Amino acid sequence: MNKNFDVIVIGAGPGGYVASIRSAQLGFKTACIDEWKDHAENFALGGTCTNVGCIPSKALLQTSNYFENTKNSFFEYGINIENIKLNLQKMLERKNNIIKQNNAGILFLFKKYKIKFFHGHATFTGKIYNDFYEIQIINKNKEIIITAKYIIIATGSNARSFPDVKFDENLILSNKGALEMVDVPKKLCIIGAGVIGLEIGSIWRRLGSKVTILEISSNFLNIVDEEISKKAYNLLTKQGLNIILNVKIHDIKINKKNILINYTNKSTNLKTEIITSIFDKLLISIGRIPNTNNLNIDKIGLKMNENNFIIVNDNCETNISNIYAIGDVVRGPMLAHKAEEEGIMVAEHISGQKHSINFNALPFVIYTLPEIASVGKTEQYLKKHNISYNVGIFPFLANSRARILGETSGMVKILSDMNSDEILGIHIIGPMASELISEAVMAIEFRASSEDIARICHVHPSLSEAIKEAAMSIENRSINY
Repeated sequence: MNKNFDVIVIGAGPGGYVASIRSAQLGFKTACIDEWKDHAENFALGGTCTNVGCIPSKALLQTSNYFENTKNSFFEYGINIENIKLNLQKMLERKNNIIKQNNAGILFLFKKYKIKFFHGHATFTGKIYNDFYEIQIINKNKEIIITAKYIIIATGSNARSFPDVKFDENLILSNKGALEMVDVPKKLCIIGAGVIGLEIGSIWRRLGSKVTILEISSNFLNIVDEEISKKAYNLLTKQGLNIILNVKIHDIKINKKNILINYTNKSTNLKTEIITSIFDKLLISIGRIPNTNNLNIDKIGLKMNENNFIIVNDNCETNISNIYAIGDVVRGPMLAHKAEEEGIMVAEHISGQKHSINFNALPFVIYTLPEIASVGKTEQYLKKHNISYNVGIFPFLANSRARILGETSGMVKILSDMNSDEILGIHIIGPMASELISEAVMAIEFRASSEDIARICHVHPSLSEAIKEAAMSIENRSINY
């Protein structure tokens, strides 16, 4: 076997497998290395996103939403169903089947583009031959050495825990264990009211768990436009999520069958009295850390910052010639689609093409119900930086398609420059916000004005009309509100 390649990609998550495919499409002889294993100890392409992140969480969100709607909402549509029962095992089987389909899909693409896949742990040996970097792959005590002129590091991230509280995926859960519970916990505690905490909390609340979310910050979803985050807080707490802000965790005691947490709620307890609560499970969702350990990157002198992120420039080039890093191991938001865009950019940069990423046009979504989606600047950002702006808002309550769907909570909010009318930010809380946001991304990317969106014909009835109406409302000419 020829062990010399043009490009070696370390990691087969969203950034890594996309970088591998684009490199191969551009004519490079490409290898990809990944060490992920499924429960049967077989390789499973797709990284955290496919195996224990984006895909399984959205699968369970969809299933749990069906379950809750069947119980509580179908009678409004004239559908009467009695004796509804939860089959959690079947739900998990469906989730696992979707994962396997995605695993198989990536493997099919690797074969299609003749990408050589190696299952194992990759490290730099520190040796360079004629500008080719040597990579060691270890799997079950077997060692392989391969080389390439270009290396793309795409090793992703791991869940962050507290120093004295380790994940056992039984009582103390990361996202992995929280998506694999075989019984619905009676009382689930989640530390961290971010994307992962809210999504996983929503899943288990819908399935019958009493969910408490403890958030250290006094602000809820401070990365979201403030008006949207306030709306989200009200809707999610009304659904039954017990979200407690401004919390200080004093102690976590792990017993054989439960967890005891001592905390202070600084928002409501003037004397900062310690509250003691007992839970069946604890999900720690306080962020993620880059997976840059055990790569031996010190052997090649790769520079990292104080938080172990690999330092890169706008092209994702490291300080070492022909070595790139993308995705969760570098600066910027830890989003799968951000990693994918960087993977494409790097492959094209290696081929000599010019490609850049506009981080201002990078959307993010929280798949709660209603969904939350955002791109561009928030209103609080514009105020802080003294940027003059106009606001257009349209509620889904006035949208015909939302009424048909029975999902009228939420709104579309558009911020535009007061002088030029260029769209500065679009923020959505409502049905299918994850799909609607792409129109907003295009508007930001091409520096469209609110008038551009207002003049575009949108299908009726459709949720997208809410975006058009929000744009029209900037000049107080919204038709249906």
